[in-house]
Amino acid sequence: MLLSPVVFVEVLKYLSVYLMSMVKFIGGPLTGVSLGLSYPETVLLTVAGMMTSVTIFSTIGKAVAKWISQRRRAKQKPVFSKRTRRIIRVWQHFGVPGVAFLTPVIFTPIFGTLVVALFGAPRKNIFLHMLWSSIFWSSVLNLMVFEFGHMAEHLLLHIKL
Repeated sequence: MLLSPVVFVEVLKYLSVYLMSMVKFIGGPLTGVSLGLSYPETVLLTVAGMMTSVTIFSTIGKAVAKWISQRRRAKQKPVFSKRTRRIIRVWQHFGVPGVAFLTPVIFTPIFGTLVVALFGAPRKNIFLHMLWSSIFWSSVLNLMVFEFGHMAEHLLLHIKL
């Protein structure tokens, strides 16, 4: 059974926000507003996208981290860089809640999940903290995009002139 063109377009809109949020969290709100979705729809799809990444990468996180580590050694890259030192500092001070809080705005859902999985956090803790973080940040970022997006658009129009 084929979908009608109207339903197909709507499904594609939802799928775009969902898939974008799996990879880059801020992409969800930006995609949602650009496609004309409502605030609640975009919030839910953004949370669902991030939590799908969290579920997948908390399950396979240790295997992926081991692969990345072997790859770094093979390329003879240093184990510690400025970035990894910062991540370790956040982990030591704030643990899973700190990394989860920063994941949507600084890390990506994939990278943030891999970090906490690599440090050995239990999957239940990873899921719980990433869930509240995704709900919080999805609400805030979507509100900012929906409320102030028109200001950025207006500003860009004046700059081009």
